[in-house]
Amino acid sequence: MFGQNRQQLRQMYHDVWQKSQANDSLSALESMIAQVISEHPEYHKIFNSDASLQQEFFVEDGATNPFLHMGLHISLHEQISTDRPVGIRHTYQQLRAKFVDAHEAEHHMMECLTESLWLAQKNNQAPSESDYLAALKKLL
Repeated sequence: MFGQNRQQLRQMYHDVWQKSQANDSLSALESMIAQVISEHPEYHKIFNSDASLQQEFFVEDGATNPFLHMGLHISLHEQISTDRPVGIRHTYQQLRAKFVDAHEAEHHMMECLTESLWLAQKNNQAPSESDYLAALKKLL
């Protein structure tokens, strides 16, 4: 999305949130980021200081990495908008109908996305789009 530098990625979230709060104009990507941030009020406090730019979030300590979480939402939005992998847009629409709440549907989808990425990394290969779509369809 923005490169490989964690600091730059996190700074982008901070900058977008500040622009959004100031009602500055946003690019299409910035609007998507601002929307995802606004849907997560539990994370708004991290944008009050620059401390989160360097903060570590360890699952072992029960912490959720808010930047990873929001990044997964953004990844899904991009997948759905481009319908890549082919068929994900239709599956998303079906899941929205099933779960009623789009945010809840995305959280279920994110579990499949995370699993797909983990398996790809574990097996040192590209993620399998067909396996990912099959996992999503199991949610139906």
